[in-house]
Amino acid sequence: MRFTYRGDQSEDTLADPLREVRAVVFDTDGVITDSARVHAAAWKEAFDGFLGAHPPADADQRRPFDVGEDYLRYVDGRSRLDGAAAFLAARGVEASAERVRAVAAEKERLFMERLRADGVDAYRGTVRLVRVLRGVGVAVAAASASRHAGELLSRAGVRDLFDVLVDGGEAARLGLAGKPEPDLFLEAVSRLGVSAEGAVVVEDALAGVEAGRRGGFALVVGVDRGGTRDSGERLRRHGADIVVRDLGELCAGGEPQ
Repeated sequence: MRFTYRGDQSEDTLADPLREVRAVVFDTDGVITDSARVHAAAWKEAFDGFLGAHPPADADQRRPFDVGEDYLRYVDGRSRLDGAAAFLAARGVEASAERVRAVAAEKERLFMERLRADGVDAYRGTVRLVRVLRGVGVAVAAASASRHAGELLSRAGVRDLFDVLVDGGEAARLGLAGKPEPDLFLEAVSRLGVSAEGAVVVEDALAGVEAGRRGGFALVVGVDRGGTRDSGERLRRHGADIVVRDLGELCAGGEPQ
């Protein structure tokens, strides 16, 4: 879905926590676009198929992949290989390199199949906030462990809103450590010419907010898309300074269209 922002965006102002920052780095999946749901569905199909073919010895560990709990705990925000290894190990399955690559490749196939069939949208509140930031001269970057981040942003019609994109392909090329290490975000602010102390990280994943905390960023904003009883508190425990349900909460004045 492509957005046309109607109305005078100068009516919007930034919330107090963002008024002194020089740059904001946004995670892609679940923060800019709703592609997290596509990733979660693909992981579920891939993992459930694997567990059916290679059932763990413990019957309780054979339960299906949970797109809420298991996705957030083991794969959200991580690279495919790291996420696959973490989940298999948690289910008591030998996470050999061959098995990890196989389940990660299957997830990749399923994800691309779903993406091309259904597409993705950008969150209106995020688009609203990015436009306000750009309007007051704050640099904005997108960062993602996914190699498909650029395609996702383009399909959602928002790629041109971001000054810098650091995706999974760039991370692999540069040898950047995956989340919860802060390498991806630090590379993004470096390309913007800003230090972490003057920048904000916006994340919806537990590993992502922890990466922001480890990187010494001025502020880590957690986006609580789950909306469960304790999801916001979990983001805070992992490093979020503030938690919002929608990023439109961080600007006020104009209404998103």
